[in-house]
Amino acid sequence: MSTLPVYRWRLAPDGLATRRQLRAAGLRPGGQDVAAQLERPRRRQGPLVAYLYRVDAAKPVRPMTPSKWASLAKANAARRTCSKCGRDAGYVIPSSLGMCTPCAFPDEQCAA
Repeated sequence: MSTLPVYRWRLAPDGLATRRQLRAAGLRPGGQDVAAQLERPRRRQGPLVAYLYRVDAAKPVRPMTPSKWASLAKANAARRTCSKCGRDAGYVIPSSLGMCTPCAFPDEQCAA
């Protein structure tokens, strides 16, 4: 196993990018191995590490299929549906409550 080249924060050469940078450009790593490592020093802990990939070997992002769009819409609808009353709350229900605000705090809704 060979060691990866390590670059300091903001000193990586052109042609290398992180996953987020690839995604912003409409690309994905596409199965390639990590080309280098980026380290950002911190005062009291170990350095933050980001892996870099070659931009020229990256592949375009796969487009969303209609079935993927449908499953994503279904999952988002489930996050908005109250488990107690079964209504669409119109917002993502917090996992700390597990139900919509009127069901979680019924006394406060009547007082208002």
